[in-house]
Amino acid sequence: MTGQDVPGDKQAPATTRGKHTDAANHGEARPDGPSGQASSAEGEPQPILGARGLVKRYGQVTAIDGADFDLMPDEVLAVIGDNGAGKTSLIKALTGALVPDAGEIRLNGEPIRFAGPQDARARGIETVYQDLAVAPSMDIASNMFLGREIRRRGVLGSVFRLLDRKTMREQAAAHLASLKVGIGSLTQPVETLSGGQRQAVAVARAAAWARSVVVMDEPTAALGVKESGQVLDLIRRIRDSGVPVILISHNMPHVFEIADRVHVHRLGRREAVIKPSEYSMAEVVAIMTGALSVTPDGGTVVADSDAASAAGVHAS
Repeated sequence: MTGQDVPGDKQAPATTRGKHTDAANHGEARPDGPSGQASSAEGEPQPILGARGLVKRYGQVTAIDGADFDLMPDEVLAVIGDNGAGKTSLIKALTGALVPDAGEIRLNGEPIRFAGPQDARARGIETVYQDLAVAPSMDIASNMFLGREIRRRGVLGSVFRLLDRKTMREQAAAHLASLKVGIGSLTQPVETLSGGQRQAVAVARAAAWARSVVVMDEPTAALGVKESGQVLDLIRRIRDSGVPVILISHNMPHVFEIADRVHVHRLGRREAVIKPSEYSMAEVVAIMTGALSVTPDGGTVVADSDAASAAGVHAS
């Protein structure tokens, strides 16, 4: 992907489609869809995590091209985009894994700049990566406290650095119970668990330490139908506990099932933010690929009729 302008005008918008027919000029400001950016009006909820104008370049390649982002309180926000759209780079910038060249990130309205992932974790942002980052040979409780181990009191902890495994197991059991995660024994190695159970341990660990945001990268990618449903239920419980969730996923049925809003990323920047209840799955795929564009009033404009037809969207 290069840092060229988004080729949204290579074919003139011929037809409008969707709930509104008053299409705005496609070549003007990039719309945010019906949800839009978080309003600054008094009484309106403000984003928990937001960004404006993020830019990240690697030589001649622009991975993030002036991207905006808004995560609102008490929501699951899905982030979708085609391969190479820059969504992974965006999430890395929001979680401290890379430092953007330009732009601003805000957490609870406060401008912040992460020097690394530890800074983000210190601010209560926890990430569940696709590879889970669990230690297979260690037990469940040890994985829950990985990097945050509790030492025994007194000289046993300060000098001999012995761990308080009893307290760690008790707290781990409480965290898992609060999320209704059913695992037989906390002393069993993680490598003995099923794929869904391993994912549940990684998600529960993130939820236990997150004060602000939980980020999940393809949490159901390697799971079966039953285990995927269990993980989706777990995501709902985290949201209902008051911690908003960012979900990166290519699984559109899961996105439509779990997400309150969908951030569509394309060519390094935000293309639209939509509500799944207001658009069909085919329309969202068409927006993601550039076949449709979203107007400021929430309608859609066919930008590429051939690509729209391929996505299953036909001009009315």
